[in-house]
Amino acid sequence: MSKATSNRVNVLWLGSAILLCLQWILLHAWRHSLSPEWVALSSGIAIFGAAFLLSWAAELAQLDIPQTLALALLALIAVLPEYAVDIYFAWMAGKNPQYTAYATANMTGANRLLIGVGWSCVVFTYWLKTRKRSFRLEASRKIEILYLSLATLYSFVIPFKETLSLWDTAFLIGIFIFYIRDASRAEHVEPELEGPTEMIAGWGETARRVATAMLFLFSGFTILISAEPFAEGLLATGRTFGIEEFILVQWLAPLASESPEFIVAILFALRGNPGLSIGTLLSSKVNQWTLLVGMLPLVYVISAGEMKPMGMDSRQVEEVLLTAAQSLFAVAVLANLSFSLTEAAVLFVLFTTQLFIPDPRFRYYYSFLYILFAVGLLVINRQSRESFFAIFFRQPRGERSAKK
Repeated sequence: MSKATSNRVNVLWLGSAILLCLQWILLHAWRHSLSPEWVALSSGIAIFGAAFLLSWAAELAQLDIPQTLALALLALIAVLPEYAVDIYFAWMAGKNPQYTAYATANMTGANRLLIGVGWSCVVFTYWLKTRKRSFRLEASRKIEILYLSLATLYSFVIPFKETLSLWDTAFLIGIFIFYIRDASRAEHVEPELEGPTEMIAGWGETARRVATAMLFLFSGFTILISAEPFAEGLLATGRTFGIEEFILVQWLAPLASESPEFIVAILFALRGNPGLSIGTLLSSKVNQWTLLVGMLPLVYVISAGEMKPMGMDSRQVEEVLLTAAQSLFAVAVLANLSFSLTEAAVLFVLFTTQLFIPDPRFRYYYSFLYILFAVGLLVINRQSRESFFAIFFRQPRGERSAKK
């Protein structure tokens, strides 16, 4: 493909994402005349377009900061649509207890989709392209695995408390702060840019930085005016068509806000760089399992105007336990910095089959299965076991090299 043709394709991609945002910005002025389903669809499409713009902007940021930190920021920025929707539910929960279930549903759905679908699709895509059944991750990924392990082990406390409190906020956001600190000390690796990011990077340093800032601001504004209409539109659509609102909030909302991130990760895998794909999604998991979960009780307290924890009913307790158990198995899988097709298939099958069994007891059964597989993997596989415990007692290579 010639450079001129490539640039036209890149402009088309960039323009399409901007138009997806613009259609809602224009409709937002008179959305009172739209039905709930059209509000949800239009604002959801805008969030979809904004997530692409955010991902491209964060990729460009890798030119100026360490790759591990850039991936952390990419993950944080790419899940801003998810944060916006979930924080809206937490804010409303402080005024209306009914919304507490929606905040938990959105958070658990986003986390389980990320691993069950996102991680698995990267491995499947890489296998289809190369026929290789496994791949290795960079040693720098130990930073993410360490902090995901800490957050995961702590997350098992939450279902037993049956609340999300400011203690959880302090611990989980503390983990996130230390994660960002360590990521910022990793060595700087030049990114491999393709598509719109490659085109923008060729504009020169000043123009690139201005364009990056504009992408951040435009997509951020789009998300700001889309989160509340999208969330309320989903709930109203569920009531209109008799669909359980919890299901829409748990699966459809995260799918809309995180699908661009999945696409970016799959594109990395198609370029023959599955390690970077998993690195991006792993960073997203750390972000969501620390900062996102930690923000919910804080927003709830501010909205309620009093120091009280977010209570959880039995359904929410089951969902959080299941999400924590899935996260534990995922950590065990990546502990040895290797990811295989078989492991991806197990993650995918466990995730998809649970969707078809509404019986609450099966959430506990699947939680037990995840924990059993995690413990079994660490017991049977010596390399995974040694690598898992080494993560807690050895300094990540990226940090060591940065200090030399």
